[in-house]
Amino acid sequence: MQEEKKREGTGIPENAFRELKPGENYVPVMRPDRVYPEVTPYSVSVGLLMAVIFSAAAAYLGLKVGQVFEAAIPIAIIAVGLSGALGKRNALGQNVIIQSIGASSGVVVAGAIFTLPALYILQATYGEEITVSFLEIFLSSLLGGVLGILFFIPFRKYFCSDMHGKFPFPEATATTQVLISGEKAGNQAKPLIVAGLVGGIYDFLLSTFGWWSETLTTKATAWGAEIAQNAKMVFKINTGAAVLGLGYIVGLKYSFIIFAGSAFIWYVIVPLMGTLTPNFLSPEEIFSEQARYIGIGGIAMSGIIGIIKSWGIIRSAVGLAGREFKGKGGSVQQVVRTQRDISMKILTFALIAALIVTFVFFYFGVIHNLLQTVVAFVVVTVIAFLFTTVAANAIAIVGTNPVSGMTLMTLIIASAVFVAVGMKGASGIVASMIIGGVVCTALSMAGGMVTDMKIGYWLGSTPKKQQTWKLVGTLVSAATVGGVIMILAKVYGFSGPNALVAPQANAMAAVIEPLMMGGNTPWMLYGVGAVLAVLLNWLGVPALAFSLGMFIPMELNAPLLVGGLISWFVSNRSKDKALNDARRDRGTLLASGFIAGGALMGVVSAGMRFAGFDYSHSLSEGMLQTGGIVMYLLLIAYLVWDSMRAKKEI
Repeated sequence: MQEEKKREGTGIPENAFRELKPGENYVPVMRPDRVYPEVTPYSVSVGLLMAVIFSAAAAYLGLKVGQVFEAAIPIAIIAVGLSGALGKRNALGQNVIIQSIGASSGVVVAGAIFTLPALYILQATYGEEITVSFLEIFLSSLLGGVLGILFFIPFRKYFCSDMHGKFPFPEATATTQVLISGEKAGNQAKPLIVAGLVGGIYDFLLSTFGWWSETLTTKATAWGAEIAQNAKMVFKINTGAAVLGLGYIVGLKYSFIIFAGSAFIWYVIVPLMGTLTPNFLSPEEIFSEQARYIGIGGIAMSGIIGIIKSWGIIRSAVGLAGREFKGKGGSVQQVVRTQRDISMKILTFALIAALIVTFVFFYFGVIHNLLQTVVAFVVVTVIAFLFTTVAANAIAIVGTNPVSGMTLMTLIIASAVFVAVGMKGASGIVASMIIGGVVCTALSMAGGMVTDMKIGYWLGSTPKKQQTWKLVGTLVSAATVGGVIMILAKVYGFSGPNALVAPQANAMAAVIEPLMMGGNTPWMLYGVGAVLAVLLNWLGVPALAFSLGMFIPMELNAPLLVGGLISWFVSNRSKDKALNDARRDRGTLLASGFIAGGALMGVVSAGMRFAGFDYSHSLSEGMLQTGGIVMYLLLIAYLVWDSMRAKKEI
């Protein structure tokens, strides 16, 4: 008993983040043979409150700057702090539920704001032909979120248990470290807290006051600007602490592959396209308007390849559902607490009910044509189900869900099918965008679920409880997001001067309009990306990671490589493996602190801007770039120095 107590107080088991040896089992922090407080009035009420607050904050920030912050980490920090302040004992299980419910906000927001504001954007062009209502936004987000949860549940065991130690799970790792910090005794939480303060203050000063440049670029120099103008080549890197920490946890292998995809696009494709386009176009414009579509094609084909490779898992999950539905799946009591999902029988009934409601919504609320409704329903169901594993894989690898890229591809495929069955023009645009909203939210939720379930797996939560209350969190988040989008549309708008930028929604609108109204679609670029993904897979290179690099802007990929290099450096300096492991693990704590602090301060900074705070300075671009280099090098030096201070356990 004494030994067990000691083990539970030391935090996450040593074998949590590595592959298990033959015959080795993973025993989580909250042991499977015990019962812990999880779903309580306290955890549910706080979780729902977090869902409302963070849905509103994430919707505003996402529509303003195009970035949806990950709500899981800030909510985990608040949950740990609140339980500590209230003196709650055995709070770990409750904090997991708070985080799980509240984190519904970020994933539902991402699904909604990437697509549905496009209706307002196109409404400015086509007037009353395109209508937008709260019910359309709410049901699109809700049904997408519910489908994402239900489609993912059969794959939970595969991603969380069967693939133990094979994926880095950067966001889940950071959130888990935050949650377990509330349970640790002595100074074990100190590195996480200090790094959270360093990363939080650093990112807060950067985003709020802008005293140094957030993005370092070679265009800031005369020679760099000339190369960008003539050769269409530029290098950019984000100097934020959170992104650097993300790169550390992703590790060198995947961060290198992601950066390779970015380098291929920016240093091969963009310059090549630059010779065929007007000289006044910048490398950034060539990337966003043309080259990026190769990444979309690559992501789509990587998804298809992933589906083919995972077909045995998909078939097994469907077969298990069928057997349990017929009463042949075994007794629920035989399954240990930490592996207990919503039963397949209940899951099947819930999924059928959700699909029926989706069909009814499409027919009576959007399309009003039986044949077209059937086609739309089949497209949504098939794509949402098959791409669930793709979204989960992306989150497991890099912590970033390429949901906008997959949604663009969904819209393109769906629109081509819709036009073939006579659904085009303004009514076709409305149908495509709402259907796109359902798929986008479903894929976003699948990515959020894999993070939630992995956190629960590491800590020892009951999956069934997380899944059930995730559905409730989705309902609250969908209602909040629907109201916020309509308010922001009236106050600011999404097109015209002084409007909210809504970059993803504008991209969706730009893609869908020529398809529905007649125009050019970059099929050739999609095809190039698809062929490239097939070739990469044949060569044994992870095609999804490479395609993510082609789609995500370089400034967000380059710091991943820096973080991955730091991870490799600190864990290979000694001939003593135990010392290398201790340094790597301390670095993981520090990187998690960077992510947590940066995410939390990002929320604070967004709230200040929303409240009207505005700060301006007179620093020149040269001074900002120089300051950015100095501050970024200091941040890197701190991460290396503090990681190397680790001592192996005796």
